[in-house]
Amino acid sequence: MIYVSPAYERIFGRSPALLLADYGEWRNAIYPDDVEYAQKSMLAVLDEGAVETREYRIIRGDGQLRWLSDKCFLGRPGENGQSPIIVGIAEDITEKKQLEGELQRLATTDVLTQSSNRRHFFECARIEFERARQFASSLAFLLLDIDDFKRINDTHGHQMGDQVLQKVARCGAAVLRQSDLFGRIGGEEFAAVLPGCQPDLAEQIAERLQREIERVVFTAENGERFRVTASLGLTYLRASDAELSAVFARADAAMYTAKRLGKNQVIVG
Repeated sequence: MIYVSPAYERIFGRSPALLLADYGEWRNAIYPDDVEYAQKSMLAVLDEGAVETREYRIIRGDGQLRWLSDKCFLGRPGENGQSPIIVGIAEDITEKKQLEGELQRLATTDVLTQSSNRRHFFECARIEFERARQFASSLAFLLLDIDDFKRINDTHGHQMGDQVLQKVARCGAAVLRQSDLFGRIGGEEFAAVLPGCQPDLAEQIAERLQREIERVVFTAENGERFRVTASLGLTYLRASDAELSAVFARADAAMYTAKRLGKNQVIVG
């Protein structure tokens, strides 16, 4: 190590003198999951003469996790018995990464309910559908529609309607497994994909979700207390299902059967 910029201390939160004394300090500062990538790209500089922008994480001296972007190039090749010199320029891009993460969240999340939005839900659902077909594994698909939601809006106002949607979404997040996907796909309609879920467990989850929604008590501005219910349609992947749309159609038909038979229930299709 020949020279370390004073900016190193600002970015890494470590004394430049430590790095000058021991090159291993650079490796020790890298986030464990990124060490192999960072080292390989450093070795590539010797073979290729330069490395395009690479991004990896470091742990500052104060324990903060930060994202770095750096470029490296060969300042002097190792010739005539001389050691090669690698020049590196690093930039802290943590704020940029945080912004990218927030933009990604906004692009995939329903703003009102904080569940997956329709586009993201069906993108993920198709992936799970194809995976289940490929490995012949089980897959359950659930559709949920809040009963008489228009009446709730008309009687108590859209603000209260929004509260109902938010609470239903929270019920979904609480009842479903961590591996399940839950999203709002329409005005008062939600959907869930349950990968690797056997029929008996899927029915238990659907019925528990229906009960959790029914248990919630809302209080309107005029002090009136009321509850809401939901109709749910549940179905499973079949060997004959060539497209996700076939699974969706069965769940949709089952959900409307639940509506027709009196609402506030789970129907398997």
